[in-house]
Amino acid sequence: MPTRRLVIAAPALLVPSVRAARARLDPPTVIVPAGSFLEGSDRAERELAYALDEAAYGSDITRRQRWYENEPPLRRATTGAFRILRDPVTNRLYARFVAATGHRAPAVDPETWRRQRLIHPFEATLRFQWHGGRPPPGRLDHPVVLVSWDDAVAFARWLSAETGRSWRLPREREWEKAARGTDGRPFPWGRRFDPTRLNSADAGPFDTVPVGSHPEGASPFGMRDAAGQVYEWTATPAGPGRFVVKGGSWDDRGCGVCRPAARHGRPRDLRHILVGFRLVEAP
Repeated sequence: MPTRRLVIAAPALLVPSVRAARARLDPPTVIVPAGSFLEGSDRAERELAYALDEAAYGSDITRRQRWYENEPPLRRATTGAFRILRDPVTNRLYARFVAATGHRAPAVDPETWRRQRLIHPFEATLRFQWHGGRPPPGRLDHPVVLVSWDDAVAFARWLSAETGRSWRLPREREWEKAARGTDGRPFPWGRRFDPTRLNSADAGPFDTVPVGSHPEGASPFGMRDAAGQVYEWTATPAGPGRFVVKGGSWDDRGCGVCRPAARHGRPRDLRHILVGFRLVEAP
């Protein structure tokens, strides 16, 4: 009987395959250079936001509830250089994380949903729920939702380990700069609201859509879905146990809340059909 020789590949020969696997996993990013930009809003921008909401809803509720009065005054701010995901994290990419780690898949039970005291009925969650660790059919390229802040942080740690790059949630200032550029424009594409440039309830299907479906709504740096589609977790605290979310969603109309300057806080354990995330890679 002939003897078999065990051939062991040299470590150098394994490196290209590891690099190839990492390259296939790395999602597209856009570069945001170091430097200053205009953050926040002035009175004129906030009045624009309230007027858009009033025209869409036929009500001044956002004005009466002072939705936009917690935005910082329009001012110069500075960031270092960073890369940010071009699109929100998708169900397709998040599924790789769930399969590799056994992390809890995006879903919510009726009792948890009730405790969160959201205006949407539980039935509205059904089309977003994962079953058997798998995303809903036909939604692989939609943004992942029903993920808490801690879920997003766990995903960032996994992606960092898998790619050999350092990923994390963006700080609010980083997210805002990536979403609006440097000139203080109210919307990613410019100064006038255009419902055809985003997925909001003004002209959208009242649902998530595949990421990048509105390339004409990209920011000056090329970040897509920065307005509408889903709110996005940031690393910036908004009080005890709460973090700032940015961007507006498919459920909003007006769309004052879709401006990059708009902000509000959500509990870190929230699992919402309107909230997803994207990551930054910083040096």
